[in-house]
Amino acid sequence: MSLLAAHLVSLQLSLSCCWALSCHNTESSPDFSLPGDYLLAGLFPLHSDCPGVRRRPMVTLCDRPNSFNGHGYHLFQAMRFGIEEINNSTTLLPNVTLGYQLYDVCSESANVYATLNVLSTLGTHHIEIQADPSHYSPAALAVIGPDTTNHAATAAALLSPFLVPVISYEASSVMLGVKRYYPSFLRTIPSDKYQVEIMVLLLQRFGWVWISLVGSDGDYGQLGVQALEEQATQQGICIAFKDIIPFSAQPGNERMQSMMYHLDRARTTVVVVFSSRQLARVFFESVVLAKLTAKVWIASEDWAISRHISSLPRIWGIGTVLGVAIQQKLVPGLKEFEEAYVRAKKAAHRPCSRDSWCSSNQLCRECQAFTVQQMPTLGAFSMSSAYNAYRAVYAAAHGLHQLLGCASGACSRDRVYPWQVPESVCSSNCLEGHQRVVVGFYHCCFECVPCEAGTFLNKSDLHSCQPCGKEEWAPEGSESCFLRTVVFLTWHEPISWVLLAANTLLLLLVAGTAGLFAWHLDTPVVRSAGGRLCFFMLGSLAGGSCGLYGFFGEPTLATCLLRQGLFALGFAIFLSCLTIRSFQLVFIFKFSAKVPTFYQAWVQNHGPRLFVVISSMAQLLICVTWLAVWTPLPTREYQRFPQLVVLDCTEANSPGFMVAFAYNGLLSVSAFACSYLGKDLPENYNEAKCVTFSLLLNFVSWIGFFTTASVYQGKYLPAVNVLAALSSLSSGFSGYFLPKCYVILCRPDLNSTEHFQASIQDYTRRCGST
Repeated sequence: MSLLAAHLVSLQLSLSCCWALSCHNTESSPDFSLPGDYLLAGLFPLHSDCPGVRRRPMVTLCDRPNSFNGHGYHLFQAMRFGIEEINNSTTLLPNVTLGYQLYDVCSESANVYATLNVLSTLGTHHIEIQADPSHYSPAALAVIGPDTTNHAATAAALLSPFLVPVISYEASSVMLGVKRYYPSFLRTIPSDKYQVEIMVLLLQRFGWVWISLVGSDGDYGQLGVQALEEQATQQGICIAFKDIIPFSAQPGNERMQSMMYHLDRARTTVVVVFSSRQLARVFFESVVLAKLTAKVWIASEDWAISRHISSLPRIWGIGTVLGVAIQQKLVPGLKEFEEAYVRAKKAAHRPCSRDSWCSSNQLCRECQAFTVQQMPTLGAFSMSSAYNAYRAVYAAAHGLHQLLGCASGACSRDRVYPWQVPESVCSSNCLEGHQRVVVGFYHCCFECVPCEAGTFLNKSDLHSCQPCGKEEWAPEGSESCFLRTVVFLTWHEPISWVLLAANTLLLLLVAGTAGLFAWHLDTPVVRSAGGRLCFFMLGSLAGGSCGLYGFFGEPTLATCLLRQGLFALGFAIFLSCLTIRSFQLVFIFKFSAKVPTFYQAWVQNHGPRLFVVISSMAQLLICVTWLAVWTPLPTREYQRFPQLVVLDCTEANSPGFMVAFAYNGLLSVSAFACSYLGKDLPENYNEAKCVTFSLLLNFVSWIGFFTTASVYQGKYLPAVNVLAALSSLSSGFSGYFLPKCYVILCRPDLNSTEHFQASIQDYTRRCGST
């Protein structure tokens, strides 16, 4: 900072000396300054640069003969027009007036002079060196301009330590975008990086691999040539001739004649000219004098559509010109504004008043005025650059609008420091996890769309959301993915404890009932229940119950194979026994006397046992086919819940599972029908009420399971499956065996041959009376 301070002090002394020698009192010219609540500075090339005086250590007088620059004039008027529009607006900066200080930067010394004026405190010609430059308040909040890379680099280097924004409308050098060196530099024109890339693509497209390369002196041309040479060489393009147009070049002088000679000797058809328009004019005047024709000239953006080049005599004979240009934009009303400005002046060239000569921002000896017919032509190139200057003014105004809190309808008029760097954006940055969807032609104009669930926004690519990995998930609008939680029905969850306890209790009751029936095997109750068939029924219930343990813990191949299959087979055997037991009782009491031959054949051929075996074998065949063809396998389910990986088995929707379940459903309906038909049998053989109730509970359990499965596919679905299966087994056990256990244990008086014979005789009497 000390070195910078020394430089600024010396420049300040030079500036003060200049003023001391020429003026005692200064007043602002109405064309170059406008008072306001907040000031913007504008640096425009109203006169052309003169190479002979550009490096003199004094402020150059810009109004040299034939040096007026119509292009810079349009930029000058575009800023005035933009500020007039803003001051007349009721929505942008309401109740705040913008003022301006405009400068003619016709030379490097004039550029330094203007920049130091911007840095000076308002109403003085002094620059205060402070320990904290962020609290320094110069005359202007921001600078619009200057035009060339050299001028912009000088202005940005002087203004950056004070963090005064420099918003250039034409300086496109890549160097200026390095924030380390130029932290407060902004621009409304694309960087040269893009036009270099386009030029290389153009050369590749036409297969031009043998070219000449010419640039202009200064950062714009030299850095452009350097970048173009690097990229072209990488793409296999050979550069036969390369040269730089010096600042001192004049059409046809010795230096330019030498350049033309070597350019002609290179014998390249294609010549890339990366030059400022001023030196490009000198170059092409020399081309015309040297009579170089039948070439293809590749133009850089600064001169591609400039009338400064196209108006040259005999320029049309040099060959074909292909160029890179920025998409044309119009400033609506600018042409009419300039015409109104000319009509208001109504004067010709005249000496300036003493006030104009001593104006703080323009040193000239002769004032210029036009008629409507004589005013500079507003061509496409000037309009495009004017649009950039106009846009820069609006960028600063929008930044100030935000700082002053004008969104409420009234601005605060607080003190504003220059570093408070206005934004120059088409669209504000998106929130985290929102991708940019480009609207229109410019990538800077976009809408913010949140990334969908399961995707995230990688900061390396702000325009597309990336999908998360298979084992990852992300909520909507996320910048990163998270590992999914692996879930399954574990052994230690409370619901698992409840179901495991209930299933274990059922197994104990089944085992206890088997022991009780074995102890009382020869009693009427056990014999009427089926005798030794009861043990087959209890064993099938126990087998189905053991299969339920496979629903707990992480699924494996063994548990997936056994859990549903073992239950389906065990419950099918139980239902087969229950069906044939109910059918046999109904047949004995109601139909044996009517069809004695069939009954005798049924008994002699062991019909009940044969039915149970065939029915059980049918279900066994179904289960084996199911497990062989549609083998249930452990699976990781990713679709049900975005943040979870659900571990399960692939059995639920397989055809084998559905057939096995349908077969059990058919047996349940058969058992229900046979039990219901026996509702009027002797009391000791009448099982209709308990069995039909248990079968109804079985139906309700599985209806509830499938209803739940249709709307819920989460971690606890296996628990619902276990509950339905446990309900079926428990209801079957309770409906058939518990009443008999009750008689054996609590009513031994009913477990006698006399009681059963009396019950049969009572049934016979009732049947006989009907």
